[in-house]
Amino acid sequence: MEECACLCVLTSSRGCPCSQECQGPAETAVADEKHIEADKAAGCCAGSGGIASPMPFPPPPHCSLQDLPVELLVEIFALLPSTDLPSLALACTKFYHILHTDSIWRRRYREEFGLCENLQNLETIGMSYREVYWKLFHPYRHILGLWQLDTEGYRTLLNVVVDGLCITGWTYRPCLNTHVDGPMQFKPAFRIRLTERKSATVECMEGRISRPHSRHVQIQKDRFSIQCIKTDHQKDSPTRLREAWGLVLVQEDRQQYDCLTYRRLYLPPSHPDDLIRPGLFQCKCNAYDLSIAMLSFHGNYARVTKVTGDSKPSLEIHLMRRIQLPDGEIFRNFNELSRVVQEIDEQVIREQQQQQQQEDRTVESEGHGWQSPAQTSVRVSGAAASEEQPVPFVLPVGVLSRDQNYPRTCRVCFYGVDTHTYTVALHGFAYTRHFPGVFILFDENHFGFISLPVKQFILFGRVQNTFQNVEAPSPQAFLEMLSNIQSGPP
Repeated sequence: MEECACLCVLTSSRGCPCSQECQGPAETAVADEKHIEADKAAGCCAGSGGIASPMPFPPPPHCSLQDLPVELLVEIFALLPSTDLPSLALACTKFYHILHTDSIWRRRYREEFGLCENLQNLETIGMSYREVYWKLFHPYRHILGLWQLDTEGYRTLLNVVVDGLCITGWTYRPCLNTHVDGPMQFKPAFRIRLTERKSATVECMEGRISRPHSRHVQIQKDRFSIQCIKTDHQKDSPTRLREAWGLVLVQEDRQQYDCLTYRRLYLPPSHPDDLIRPGLFQCKCNAYDLSIAMLSFHGNYARVTKVTGDSKPSLEIHLMRRIQLPDGEIFRNFNELSRVVQEIDEQVIREQQQQQQQEDRTVESEGHGWQSPAQTSVRVSGAAASEEQPVPFVLPVGVLSRDQNYPRTCRVCFYGVDTHTYTVALHGFAYTRHFPGVFILFDENHFGFISLPVKQFILFGRVQNTFQNVEAPSPQAFLEMLSNIQSGPP
């Protein structure tokens, strides 16, 4: 009997006498019907040229996400974006309780805000990672990044960062007699923190009051406004500079303010063919403080846009208009340098006039921005510029410089235009003047510009500070931001 049972397991033949003997008449009939149907199906497959297949496997057992172990669900939820977690918490009670696990929110801290495992102060305020995330970091995540304050023509920078269990806004402060290679100086302007009431509070850290006082923040797309409940301090830069140095760099305004509006700044995107890496550079435009400018590349043009200070000059560099430097001797003869630049300037003006006439004839409505007309020269890429042999650089006789610690060798030079916008206070209108000059590339972190009509040299040094949350979401967003800088206050 045992040998027959083994054979019954290993074979599918219905002629096993053991199975017939062990089964009753009814069971034997049912079994015979199943074998007949299987034979018919096999014969049908064989008749149609197919291959007889064995009996189908039973369907796998039903498995739900809720059946997974809690440890595995914690790892899965920690990988999801924070915006998806509230909906997930509403799915079921199990998910709701799992999403109270602090390890999920610690991971969200690291990935979204770059925080390390250094939040030891949670026990002192009696809150969990989840509560701090949803009451502080998530509501104010859009305020992180680099911002520009433009009030009545004087511009400053604001860098908003995560600082432990706080969000702090640091304002750039110009420093007296600072070299362009020095670090930017920042001072805390406000902070957002959780109080004992377990709610986020915005505190102003400026003004004549020594203790922090409350502020109100209104966040919009690409800009935010911050308002003091107590109007206890004057306009920002002029008064402070006068108190520090006994000097007035711009016209002082005694009107008190209670609301400041900032607009977001994006750092320019980079491309492998760029002359050097774009970004922020410091320059000394006057004898008292440093200004911050932004270098960006736009096809055959580069633009240097001033983002801080009391004026709005900008440089437009024609990367197709290279100035040859035979052993750097051209810098020793100011008249020869002026002649070369003047010839290029006249040619550029003629081509721009011809292009404008062509646009008027064709009645094209699209803007050309910084697209260059047809050129015969070749643009110098960053790789080619790095291979150029340095040539001696000397400041031409008669050209003034506010920074004498400039490099003594350079690589390439291009024709450029210095654009200044002046406002006539008496009549209230503005006019623009263009000064042709020479853009001088020293190295990856330094460049300069000689404005020939005013005989002035300005040295630019790369800002060494690092910033987070400053990437533009798209090239169009960066161009729109750059256009808003040129247009004036928000």
